[in-house]
Amino acid sequence: MTRSSIEVLEYVVKAADSKFAEDIVALEMKDVSLLADYFVITHANSERQLDAIAKSILDAADEHNQAVKRVEGKDNGKWVLIDLGDVIIHLFSEEERDFYNLEKLWSDAEQVDVSDWLG
Repeated sequence: MTRSSIEVLEYVVKAADSKFAEDIVALEMKDVSLLADYFVITHANSERQLDAIAKSILDAADEHNQAVKRVEGKDNGKWVLIDLGDVIIHLFSEEERDFYNLEKLWSDAEQVDVSDWLG
């Protein structure tokens, strides 16, 4: 079953939140980029937590029969990119998130209210 990008976004946000991801931001990219419908940006407080969040998202994708196009950065402990096609997840250490500041880079994108999906 093919899921809509908003459904993928929902389970990704819930999976990240289940591992206490910090300051989860979802950006609607449809009007500003051809890369994806949504970007999810979040950070972890430790390398272990970063790995746990990434694993939780990948497990959720697997449970929903979602193809994972690629995973990058998983071994460096500072950031992980998970490409689920229409939804791309950017996981960072707090320092890396501040450094790359993707929210500012993509400030033209509308922020999606994900508060209903957070525990």
